Amino acid sequence: MTALRRVLLPANAVSLLLAGLYLWSWAVVPSFEQVHADTLPSDRWLLDRHGAPLQVQRVDARMRRLGWTPLDQVSPALKRAVIATEDRRFAHHPGVDPLAIAAILKSALHRPAADAAPTGRRHGIRGASTITMQLAGLVDPALAPVQGRRSIPQKLRQAALALALGLHWQRDQVFEAYLNRVSFRGELQGVEAAAQGLFGKAPSALDEGESWLLAALIARPNALPAAVAARACRLARSAGATAAADAMPGGGSPSCARFEALAAARLSMPPSIAPPVALAPHVARLLFAQESGAGRQSPLLSSLDGDLQRFATDALRAQLEAIAGRNVRDGALLVADNRTGEVLAYVGNAGERSSARFVDGVAAPRQAGSTLKPFLYGLAIEQRLLTAASLVDDSPVDLVAPNGLYVPKNYDRQFTGWVSLRTALAGSLNVPAVRTLMLVGPEPFADRLRALGFADVTRGGDYYGYSLALGSAEVRLSQLVNAFRTLANGGIASPLVMRPGAAGPDSARRVMAPAAAFIVSDVLADRTAGARTFGFASALSTRGWSAVKTGTSKDMRDNWCIGFSGRYTVGVWVGNFDGSPMHDVSGTTGAAPVWQEVMDYLHRDLPSLAPLAPGGLVRQASGAAAQPEWFIAGTELDRVQHASIRVGTPRIVYPGAGIVVAIDPDIPAPQQRLLFSAGPAAQGLHWRIGGQRLGPAERPHPWQPVPGRHRLQLVDAQDRIVDEVRFEVRGAAQGEAAATPVSPG
Repeated sequence: MTALRRVLLPANAVSLLLAGLYLWSWAVVPSFEQVHADTLPSDRWLLDRHGAPLQVQRVDARMRRLGWTPLDQVSPALKRAVIATEDRRFAHHPGVDPLAIAAILKSALHRPAADAAPTGRRHGIRGASTITMQLAGLVDPALAPVQGRRSIPQKLRQAALALALGLHWQRDQVFEAYLNRVSFRGELQGVEAAAQGLFGKAPSALDEGESWLLAALIARPNALPAAVAARACRLARSAGATAAADAMPGGGSPSCARFEALAAARLSMPPSIAPPVALAPHVARLLFAQESGAGRQSPLLSSLDGDLQRFATDALRAQLEAIAGRNVRDGALLVADNRTGEVLAYVGNAGERSSARFVDGVAAPRQAGSTLKPFLYGLAIEQRLLTAASLVDDSPVDLVAPNGLYVPKNYDRQFTGWVSLRTALAGSLNVPAVRTLMLVGPEPFADRLRALGFADVTRGGDYYGYSLALGSAEVRLSQLVNAFRTLANGGIASPLVMRPGAAGPDSARRVMAPAAAFIVSDVLADRTAGARTFGFASALSTRGWSAVKTGTSKDMRDNWCIGFSGRYTVGVWVGNFDGSPMHDVSGTTGAAPVWQEVMDYLHRDLPSLAPLAPGGLVRQASGAAAQPEWFIAGTELDRVQHASIRVGTPRIVYPGAGIVVAIDPDIPAPQQRLLFSAGPAAQGLHWRIGGQRLGPAERPHPWQPVPGRHRLQLVDAQDRIVDEVRFEVRGAAQGEAAATPVSPG
């Protein structure tokens, strides 16, 4: 009795001290509701515009924690195992266990200094540290161990907070919070993450064997599977858990071998938690990255429509599977509301079937192919250089470009001769587009593309040259969809948004004349005009009115289909993220079937009607045209006539601005020449370089290169400068001096 009194007296003294500390610090004790609210998951939910789940995305890399699990949704087996392992007297003490403290002190009084760990530890009892004390250490940041250990003041504060929690909270609240905050293995924190990550099931479904393994992990979360199995078996036997045997293969008493098999199967591999829903990973990353601070882990409402997102994803995957034999592995899709700019579907790639499932095909830059032609023709119509009835020449042409000879060809390698602009655009003929760019000029066209939102068109028109008409510039699917949406809105551009109601009232701006946008849209909706290239029945035909354009980049590396109805704009890209070419994939066999399927789905219950013509348009027959044509007022044609390329502004074609030319030392200097070329309509103009007047510019002029920086000018009869470029010649022929004169002027 005397010995027990010697032990209980210090234990009671400690308890009184802790009670005093509690009375001193009771005002800072967190409530159960506060701890619950502060236990944020490491994942965040993205919701569609109707509040339905779209994507679960991890946003906290420090730990892996899922949602809060109420105590009544935890397996009874796990509750029993955790209490038996961590705090057998949990129901009988106020947060700090005086008897456990007494047992520790008694053991310390009677154990030699060199003796082994306490008997309680050998049986899996964690000394005097109760579940409530462990919870106190988990919820108070000031109690975080330093180098794996807590100081004496920290231990006293931990015990005081445990007393406060035990007296202030209900017992079930303490246990529920503990199960949701305790770490089990690696980064897994909380019973939900542990059950899902290690066993692929909910906490309520854990059996006896799984429960003892989880309980054994609490003391040593990163122990080897064999050590965890041995501890689980020892704990189960110590607790007399015969029910554990029923959950293990073969039955009988708890067998360490059976625990070892379960641990080896579940603990040898990294934990894996499959997201419950994964429909829009790229949107989740984009939107979550834009937010930080308070509320960053609350569900986020997006503008996407969940049903449409699911349908579009399935349609894209089905098409990629259908054409996989043509070396097509990747694709992307975007749907936008014409009026608001809200993105309704955003499929960055085909998911697990993609060659690179983390690459966002909506945002990836790719060559545009023929998808830029509508904006080229729209500019020519707007500037009244052409009308939809004007004839343009579809015949072979060789053009001198800054980087060499440019010889555009049509997709089918055939030429038609003189065709109307309507036929050329609807049939996506290449040579008429290049000739139209010769009228408009590469620089004004590049300016128009930038105004439409093609932010990757960063260089001047001279850099791209005439190939810009055929899509040599890089664009993104999001940019193409929004540019075609500008056409659908009569030339009014505004940003795409991915939050409902996020479009600002002042974000809209006019980019194209409404009359030009209407005429181009009318041409893109004319399936008869495009029949030469696509036929009358193709994947470009929809149930209601729609305007659409396809595009295929060089060597069939990218295939596009972008189009709009009265309500929606849909864009589809298929190809390969690594840039490898597809095999015989055209506009109507690659992206177009997906575009058609999604467009018909969007209008399954909603008719799509042709837009009304804006003011300033005239519709009349012109010559031998089968149908009346739309004209901007004042450009009407009573008869169809050829559109000559010689009415454009004269300009220097070669050399290009900023070009650097190297002299070959192995070729005699007199035999090296630069061929100055100008066009169109260069009659009566002359060349001038370094203040020296050269020959007429009507034909190419050979010039012997001189090392240095030069300014070449195109001048008229009064020596007024019509165009000029600066270029550089480097190197010197063998035997020449190394001097590098600079052309004056």
